Amino acid sequence: MAAYLIALVAVTDPEQYAEYTKHTPRIVDRFGGRFIARGGEVTTLEGEPETRRVVVLEFPSVEVAQEFYASEEYGMAKALRAGAAEGQFIVVDEMPEVAWLAAVEAASQQSFD
Repeated sequence: MAAYLIALVAVTDPEQYAEYTKHTPRIVDRFGGRFIARGGEVTTLEGEPETRRVVVLEFPSVEVAQEFYASEEYGMAKALRAGAAEGQFIVVDEMPEVAWLAAVEAASQQSFD
């Protein structure tokens, strides 16, 4: 089942951070991952405005996402990011389709009355 690595990053040194971003696509690809979102425009719909860079990566599983993050190669990339950004990195697993369909079915039986 797929997993999503979500990073919320406050970039403090764009030049140095750019060096880090030159390497990450190659490393992500080696672990079977891909970028879903990479620092695009963010629109906050509720809560405090999100001003950090938002990055979403998809991996084949939580385990593979963890292997990517703990890898020696990504460790070298993280060293390039040190001092250029502060962030939060989390991994969440995909909702199975069967669970989604069950949730839709259960919700279709509800009303706001």
